[in-house]
Amino acid sequence: EMSEMSERSKQNVAHGLAWSYYVGYLKIVLPRMKKSMEEFSRVNPNLPVCRKTWKLHILVPLSCDVYDELEKADSNIQYVTDLTETTLTRAGTKKRVYKHSLYAIRDEENQLWHCAVEYATPLQSLYAMSQDECAAFSREERLEQAKLFYRTLEEILKGSKECVDAYRLIAYE
Repeated sequence: EMSEMSERSKQNVAHGLAWSYYVGYLKIVLPRMKKSMEEFSRVNPNLPVCRKTWKLHILVPLSCDVYDELEKADSNIQYVTDLTETTLTRAGTKKRVYKHSLYAIRDEENQLWHCAVEYATPLQSLYAMSQDECAAFSREERLEQAKLFYRTLEEILKGSKECVDAYRLIAYE
């Protein structure tokens, strides 16, 4: 009965998406992040990479509006290159590739920072659900689910020993 009520009110969507994102992706890639940045820095000594940005910056727009190209979202962001790929066999897929893109980001003081940045991809699912009449998510429900996704993911990552100092969650409206 409780499960039915929860399903009808769509309370567990964001919670499940956050756990899936962590277990199926972040727990795999985040422990390798610093090593990937170190490797990149060694191979590209001409690009100033600040050690405090050697983490994956995960964008969480509460609108769930995710751009495929970050440069279109903000003109202060420019794609630089891709970091070294990680290849693993996962869930029946041989040589599954995980990679991250490095961006140059200009801050308000006009300083350039190089860091790996990407959106939290499950937000695309929340957005698509709000556009699909079968899921029947209102805009308000989508916002609540995005907030719940962020809080749940933040809580999961804070408790993860493997992911310490390998990420930065950035929620914004």
